[in-house]
Amino acid sequence: MVTPDLAPPNGAPQATRRGGPAFRAAALIGWVALSAVLPGAAHLRAGRWRAGLLLLGGYLTVVACVAGVAVGADAGLAGRALGWLGQISLVFAACAVAWFWLVIRSYVVLRPGRLPRSGQVLTGLAAGVLAVVVAVPFAVAARYVRVSERTLDSLFAAPGGAVQAGGAVRPDDPWAGRDRVNVLLLGGDWGSNRIGMRTDSINVASVDVRTGNTVLLGLPRNLEHVRFPPGSPMAARFPFGFQLPEYRPGWREDLLFSVWQYADDHPELFGGRRHMGAEVLKETVGHILGLRIDWYALVNIWGFAKMIDALGGLVMTVDRDIVYGLHNEGAVRAGTRRLNGSEALWYARSRTFSDDFDRMHRQRCVLGALLSQADPATVLTRFTEIAAVTRRIVRTDVPRPMLEHLVPLAWKVKHASITSLQFVPPLINTAYPDWERIRLLTARAIHASVHAQAGPSATPSPAPGPRRHRHSPTPSPTPVLSPPGTPSPIDDGCGAPHTAMAR
Repeated sequence: MVTPDLAPPNGAPQATRRGGPAFRAAALIGWVALSAVLPGAAHLRAGRWRAGLLLLGGYLTVVACVAGVAVGADAGLAGRALGWLGQISLVFAACAVAWFWLVIRSYVVLRPGRLPRSGQVLTGLAAGVLAVVVAVPFAVAARYVRVSERTLDSLFAAPGGAVQAGGAVRPDDPWAGRDRVNVLLLGGDWGSNRIGMRTDSINVASVDVRTGNTVLLGLPRNLEHVRFPPGSPMAARFPFGFQLPEYRPGWREDLLFSVWQYADDHPELFGGRRHMGAEVLKETVGHILGLRIDWYALVNIWGFAKMIDALGGLVMTVDRDIVYGLHNEGAVRAGTRRLNGSEALWYARSRTFSDDFDRMHRQRCVLGALLSQADPATVLTRFTEIAAVTRRIVRTDVPRPMLEHLVPLAWKVKHASITSLQFVPPLINTAYPDWERIRLLTARAIHASVHAQAGPSATPSPAPGPRRHRHSPTPSPTPVLSPPGTPSPIDDGCGAPHTAMAR
């Protein structure tokens, strides 16, 4: 069937009556637009039945397959897709080219040459714009997938490995028969303008692989007399705990936050092996808590502000003015509002008129806000910027093959019970820690998490009590609200802003 040239009724203006040049041009663009969402429509209109039916049938078959996959999709499929990012990127790129060609070809088969020259120019421009418009989403998706692949390859560069020591990932049992994985979450301050590495924020996320229930265990950066695993090189060097000479009167660096850098500075302890800080800190924290640490993830605290800015800020409830700076030159004011990256960073880091234990509480609040407010829509709209920042500020030893299994586990965590236990005074004495008590409380918190129901608990947290810290003269007088050692929701005591308030 060929598109007919209908004669206009007598007396009707040619520009508006049915069959006139304007009508034919609009009809042609309409069929081209329909072909962009229903491939083959223009070919059928032009009488090219075989090509039209082939395009339409192939398109509907693909749509049905995609719909079927989408209906049955779960977090496991999303995890497996991380191993196919290169192929997915090529598919999207091919779709962009195919849809561009489809629109142009649909325009051509409708024989625009029968239109007046002005109609040919206008419809050609409209078809070209439409071709670009339908191709751009596929091109953007291909770019996002490619950026994701580069980001993951740069972050998760460790080959092979899984929970099994040195073994390859087994798809049938990626957790090696274990029911928990433990990840050391660190905040560090390395940079070109700083010497060495200090891990100022030290937490362990202990996750039940069956339910996703998670306990966040926080250790103070200023923990003294740190003990190392028996038989390790650090235990041989410090048999009575981590002790170093004062580097100036009243100041020492033999606290938990210095373990990473000390191991890096003394490769002779490890047979000449360099960059042992991460591994030594994993073993040390695991020994303190009585857990086996599987992996670590380290975030550059100074780059953390850029991550918050990339997410568009965080809505936080600040219960009092948080003063920061060596000379009290700034403050994060009390109230509920959206904090930018710099404000969120200082809110989490400041020890002015405060102490390390109050700071641990604020860091937990920031982490909870980040987990709850980093929604998929925000991440998608700022994806490229977030990916670029992430590559610069994150280090981890999680092996790339484990991502397939960690993605569905992260989905479980998102919908499970997340509690927190912070080992701060008066729960423990940081100068003379009771190591057995720490391990006992850790075991109890994990046991409670195993039997917890999904969703937040009503149990309040053990808040930091008044305790003078040698590096922070003014303590934070927060009363203890629950029995010592009771795990609590991660956002307990942080305020609960329900709406994003503009600054």
